[in-house]
Amino acid sequence: MKNIFTLVAFLLLLGSCGSQNNTVITKAEVTTQVTSDSDTTSRTKLVVGIVVDQMRYDYLTRFDAKYGNGGFKRLISEGFNCKNNHFNYVPTYTGPGHTSIYTGTTPKYHGIIGNNFYDKEIKTMVYCAQDDNVASVGTSDAAGKMSPHRMQTTTFGDENRLFTQMQGKTIGVSLKDRGAILPAGHTANAAYWFHGKEEGAWISSSFYMEDLPQWVKDFNASEYAQSYLKVWNTLYDISTYTESGTDLNNFEGGFKGKETATFPYDLKTLSETNRGFDILKATPYGNSLTTDFAIAAVKAENLGQDNITDVLAVSYSATDYVGHNFGVNSKEIEDTYIRLDKDLERFFNYLDETVGKGEYTVFLTADHGAVDVPSYLQSVNVPAGYVDNYARKETFNKFLTETYGTTDLVENVSNDQIFVDRAKVKSLGLNLIDVQNEIAMEQLTYPNISKVYTATALSSAGFSEGIEALLQNGYNQKRSGDVILVNDPAFIAYGKTGSTHGSALNYDTHVPLLFFGNGIKQGETLKKTVIPDIAPTISALLGISFPNGATGSVLGFVID
Repeated sequence: MKNIFTLVAFLLLLGSCGSQNNTVITKAEVTTQVTSDSDTTSRTKLVVGIVVDQMRYDYLTRFDAKYGNGGFKRLISEGFNCKNNHFNYVPTYTGPGHTSIYTGTTPKYHGIIGNNFYDKEIKTMVYCAQDDNVASVGTSDAAGKMSPHRMQTTTFGDENRLFTQMQGKTIGVSLKDRGAILPAGHTANAAYWFHGKEEGAWISSSFYMEDLPQWVKDFNASEYAQSYLKVWNTLYDISTYTESGTDLNNFEGGFKGKETATFPYDLKTLSETNRGFDILKATPYGNSLTTDFAIAAVKAENLGQDNITDVLAVSYSATDYVGHNFGVNSKEIEDTYIRLDKDLERFFNYLDETVGKGEYTVFLTADHGAVDVPSYLQSVNVPAGYVDNYARKETFNKFLTETYGTTDLVENVSNDQIFVDRAKVKSLGLNLIDVQNEIAMEQLTYPNISKVYTATALSSAGFSEGIEALLQNGYNQKRSGDVILVNDPAFIAYGKTGSTHGSALNYDTHVPLLFFGNGIKQGETLKKTVIPDIAPTISALLGISFPNGATGSVLGFVID
């Protein structure tokens, strides 16, 4: 007991001496100091999210021999490669894809069920980023009337802004408005997208700002966009492009004003009949322009220049436009990825110089894949084809008239969904579930429809695997339709040239997922990962709250 009293006396004396010298350090102060020191040495200065629009996983392996060591190969050799990464929902479109990557959940929760979708409340089609309550900034065109207001959950960029008391910046950059806006989130400092036509300018909306920053005005006044209106030829000798099909074939679209979809393309001349600067979007130079602008944003906004984490969301959209136009097996798509690889190397080299090697974190993925051109698949005896929506509509309207006496029972058919007019169902004294089931059974008899599900089934049953589980993850009770249709594999509602996407098949769901930089291990895995895992993983790396609707898991094996 005497020893205890002696110890207490000693501590009191020590405290008294400390007080006289003003050197007492409280526990709270010690904790604060340790946390601060830890943050300055381990917290990443900049997170760069890269989404390559319409990038199938096999583009990493197919074109590997043509890539340099500083782009895709650097991400793989120095970072972590999730080789079996998939979307776990449908539809696999750009708007839902970008949203799911950054929110860590699926359309079931974040609400972006398509690029364009039917709004059951106002009874009309809406665009996922459309907002008539804001004004265009940087153009008089309506192309700037956009915001993320239809996205119902937060992104990891939002959570980082909240965590840092709005000190960490978030900026979105993409040729496409939705590719910039949805990843940047609700609290972003800015989102910028490219308005082509006769302007060729990067623009924004009053959701973020009243006027473009001077650096964006200076960029638009420069010759960057103009400089890419030049001849597009293959970077290397076209005879070495053995990883893609023949240059002249029947499966590609091409540009107005050029008889064949073959190299070279005089973009300056062709721009006159292809919406001016918009032609750049369907060439690899659209990605180069995006890289130029992203680098300008890092420099002008001082991203990654302090110990408060910033977020830069970059989406490369040109790959999607090229794929839609020329198809996944074209020389054009191969050249586009070879050139994107060099743009990535240029971007990473700039980040090394300005932010510092090991001071920033990158992830690279895609918003969806794409199907081989069905007409090409048919030519090599793979089951594939085209959906005749006009014939379906005619047959379906006949069914509605004969069964219910009117076609007004259906409000809308879009995105492989049928929306029933519930007021009409009630006025006719019908049972909604019976109507859903009868429509589903009718649709199942149509050519090239493989499966049909009702809203009731998707809302009540629990599916854990297969296409059914993906449909359920993409089904939003407030926004999705009453009957969901699934086409046969490789059957699409599209033209006979070029590729598209949207299904639950592997060609649309299997996309790259690469992590690189600060806090990331080196390695690879064949374990299945899914798109909603990305945001929780980045959140865990940063030590911030997960996006509020996140359903994905932390990929702990990628974090160092």
